[in-house]
Amino acid sequence: MNSTIAIIGAGGWGTALAITMARRPHRVRLWAYEPYLVETMIATRENPIYLPSVRVPESVLISTSIRDVLEGARIVVLAMPSHVYRHVLTQMLPFLRTDMLFVSAAKGIENDTLMRMSEVVADVAKPRFVPQVAAISGPTFAPEVARGEPTALVVASPDEQLRLLLQGELSAPLFRLYTNSDLIGVEISAAVKNIIAIAAGVVQGLGLGSNATAALITRGLAEITRLVTACGGKRETLSGLAGLGDLVLTAYGSLSRNRRVGIALGQGQNIDDVVSNMHMVAEGVKTAKSTVALARQLNVDMPIAEKMYSVLYEGLKPQDAIGDLMERKLKEE
Repeated sequence: MNSTIAIIGAGGWGTALAITMARRPHRVRLWAYEPYLVETMIATRENPIYLPSVRVPESVLISTSIRDVLEGARIVVLAMPSHVYRHVLTQMLPFLRTDMLFVSAAKGIENDTLMRMSEVVADVAKPRFVPQVAAISGPTFAPEVARGEPTALVVASPDEQLRLLLQGELSAPLFRLYTNSDLIGVEISAAVKNIIAIAAGVVQGLGLGSNATAALITRGLAEITRLVTACGGKRETLSGLAGLGDLVLTAYGSLSRNRRVGIALGQGQNIDDVVSNMHMVAEGVKTAKSTVALARQLNVDMPIAEKMYSVLYEGLKPQDAIGDLMERKLKEE
């Protein structure tokens, strides 16, 4: 079937998804918070702030009205940053229907509740209904997706019928979706790999070599795996697109915002200055808080995440963080 798809959030990823979905015979609607951005996108068919130089098809309806974007939508893709997720969902609640299929496209863990994004959707909808929620994740830089370059990712849900339906509806030319039953593992790994990517950027910013970067990413994957399994997710998820694939892209890719944050920190810049100079959100900065809190709650050992939290929020110098990690007690891998 060809669906009406509402995409909530016109950052780079939301805009790229709108462009991609419009390559299928779907009715695509894109919601943006900023009136100026909507006016500009309607006039120029381009998102100059978050995804410049890529044309948004005329068939994509762009609006600041949540009511208009959600009206009649069968699939609702949630592409807003994780720290505003609950707020935007609360605004959406009066216009949601029980037959809607929700797809979380954000990567984060809520700071106050330590909920995954699909859990936030369920929590907000709870007074009215139990929503059908899946997540999409994988190695995806928005500009490459928008340009139609080959991309593979997963759609995750414990509900087989839901994930198969969404796989069919959201797959597009050169946009290949695999199914995955492990929603917990996919969401946790998607969020936490951003912290490891910041750490990888720190290594580069400090001028350290490829040995250090490779070791950090490998040990970072071990940390993510421990947290995923402690939360009830599957170890094997970490060897797939939503695990290793996304981690490698975000830690090594030149378009990675989280990596750029780490590079700037390694070069001695202040985190507040780094974040204030960015148009787009580096999710790992905020997710470091919730990840460390969740790891402590579950008694999961995550030394890299702990050190990055200290660098971001406690004034630890990046070079001292690396030194502390290397001087830990020797152990078996």
